[in-house]
Amino acid sequence: MQDSVLENTPLLSVRGICKRFPGVRALHQIDLDLFPGEALALVGENGAGKSTLMKILAGVYQPDEGEITFAGQRVEFPDVSAAMKLGISLIHQELNLAENLSVAANIFLGREPGIRRFSPWLRRGQMRQDALQWMERVKLNTNLVDTTVALLSPGEKQLVEIARALAMNARVIIMDEPTSSLTQRETNQLYLVIDQLKKAGVSIVYISHRLAEVKRISDRAVILRDGTYAGELRKEEITHDQLVQKMVGRELKQLFPRSDNKNRTSEPILQLKNIIFEDGSSSPISLSIHGGEIVGMAGLVGAGRTELAEAVFGIRKIVSGSIWYQGQEISIQSPRDAIKHGIYLVPEDRRLHGLILPEGVGFNLSLPNLDRLSYLRLISKSREQQLGQEQVDRLRVKTHKLAQPVGLLSGGNQQKVVLGKWLARQPQLLILDEPTRGVDVGARQEIYKMMDQLACQGMAIWMISSDMEEVLGMSDRVLVLHEGQLTGNISRNELSEEKIMNCATGASKESVA
Repeated sequence: MQDSVLENTPLLSVRGICKRFPGVRALHQIDLDLFPGEALALVGENGAGKSTLMKILAGVYQPDEGEITFAGQRVEFPDVSAAMKLGISLIHQELNLAENLSVAANIFLGREPGIRRFSPWLRRGQMRQDALQWMERVKLNTNLVDTTVALLSPGEKQLVEIARALAMNARVIIMDEPTSSLTQRETNQLYLVIDQLKKAGVSIVYISHRLAEVKRISDRAVILRDGTYAGELRKEEITHDQLVQKMVGRELKQLFPRSDNKNRTSEPILQLKNIIFEDGSSSPISLSIHGGEIVGMAGLVGAGRTELAEAVFGIRKIVSGSIWYQGQEISIQSPRDAIKHGIYLVPEDRRLHGLILPEGVGFNLSLPNLDRLSYLRLISKSREQQLGQEQVDRLRVKTHKLAQPVGLLSGGNQQKVVLGKWLARQPQLLILDEPTRGVDVGARQEIYKMMDQLACQGMAIWMISSDMEEVLGMSDRVLVLHEGQLTGNISRNELSEEKIMNCATGASKESVA
C-alpha cells in the first residue's frame, strides 16, 4: 500500500503559477504535477509559455504568483543554483558547454575535486575517473573523456549535458528541444538513455515540437495554449490529431496545403551546371528549379545540402561550373551578388545567421531593404515603418510593436521575420533551409500556406529539409544528395519515403539526368 501511495505522490508540483512581462501575459494560473520516474511532455505552440514555465522551475525566472512544492515541501528558487541544489537541471536547446575544455572538465565544471577545500590544485585523475562513471551511465563513449567538447557531435554534446546533470544528483531533468540538431541514430540513443533514467527514478520534462517524439517518449503530455493550461493526455490517448487540436484550439484538416493551380514555367529560373564548390564533393552537381514549383532537397546529415545552397548564395566559393539565372549565366562571388540578382537564402540557424536578436522587428525587416528606404543615404523612417508594418500584417507576426527586440519573439515569429525581410524584395527564387525547425505546428501551417501561395504566384522555392513528412507533404519534386552527389530527382507522383531514403543512402539513383 505504501508503494502505491509513493507512486501517486508528485515529486514536483506547481499551483496557480502566473508570469507577466511588459505587454505580455506569459503564464496564467498554471497547475502541473511531475511524478518520480515519469517522462512528461510539455507541448504547445511557440509563445504558449513552455520555456517560461521551465525557466521558473529552473530558477531563471521567478513567478509573479503561485507556489512550487518539491518532495512535499514548499520551495522557492531565487536563482539557478537554488534549483540545482534541490536536483532540478535544465538543458537548454542551445547547449551550455565550455567547448574549449574536455568532456571530464565539463561534467564537473564549477565543482572540480581539489586536494583540499578551496585548493587551486585539481585532482585531475579523480575527476577523470568519476567522469567515466557518468559517461557510462548515459552511454557516452568513454574514450572521449579527454576529448575537447568542440570536437564532439551534437548528440555527444547532448549526452555530456545529461551526464553533468546526473553528476549534480539531478532528480528532475528538463530537456528543451533536445533532438533539434541530432541525427536519427543520435536521437534513438537519446531515447534509450531517457528510458534508463526513468527506470532509475529520474523524472524528465520533455519539450518538443516533434509530435512523434512526444508519443515515443512521454507517459503523459500537458498542453499549454496562450499561457494557459489547455489539457492533458495520457500515453494511450496521445495522437497527432489530439495534440494538435489542444495546442491550437481547432482541428487542422490539412497541415500541408496543396494547390493545383500552380503554373510551372517552361524555362528554369535557376540552373546549376557542373557545379563544384569549396569543401564539397569532387563530383559536379547539375540541377534546375522552375518558377511555380516547390523543390525539396533531402539527404542525410553531411550530404552537402546546406553547403550547396551557401555556394549558390555566395557564402562558399564555387571552384568550377556555372550558374544560370533566368536564362543568363551569372557570377556570384558574395551574398551581395546573389541578392542583386534576386536570389535569397533563409538560413538554417535563424538566430545566428538570419537575425540581429537585440534589435527590433522593424529594424530586422528593413535591414536588407535599405536601398529602397533611403534617399541620398538618409533612411526614411516613415518608409521603414510602412515596410515593417506591411510584413508584420502580411505574415501575422505576433509582436506588440515594431521596436520589440526580435530575440524576444517565439521561434515561429522569428522565422516569419526572416522570411518577411526577403519577401519585401519580391524575390523570384527563395532558398529555405530547414524552414520550420523549432517552429510549432500552428506556425508551420502558416509557413506552408505562404509557400504554396508564393509558388502559385510564380516564385521558385528551393526547400532544404530533414523532416521527411515536410519533404513529402510540400514538394512538387524532390532532389536527393548523397555525400555531395545528386542521386535523386523524383517527381511528386513517384514520391515515397523509401525512394528518398534509398537515394539518400546511395543505394539507388532515381531519374538523375
